[in-house]
Amino acid sequence: MADEEELNPKNHPTDNAEKDPDDWVTGDEPMTGAQRSYLKTLSEKAHDPDAYAEDISKAEASKRIDALREKAGLE
Repeated sequence: MADEEELNPKNHPTDNAEKDPDDWVTGDEPMTGAQRSYLKTLSEKAHDPDAYAEDISKAEASKRIDALREKAGLE
């Protein structure tokens, strides 16, 4: 019985909570409004306006947000 509890993913809800954006099923869709706004703000804060683009995917926006958060010292 203990083995079943160990194998049940509900007992470990955050084991794979962070998924690589390249593996997202919807990663090729346009970035969301929230991503657009946050990416714009971060690109300004990090003094990197070229990091912002209107026509990128959700996955690309996520990667750029992560990089800008690190650059701006928000990690």
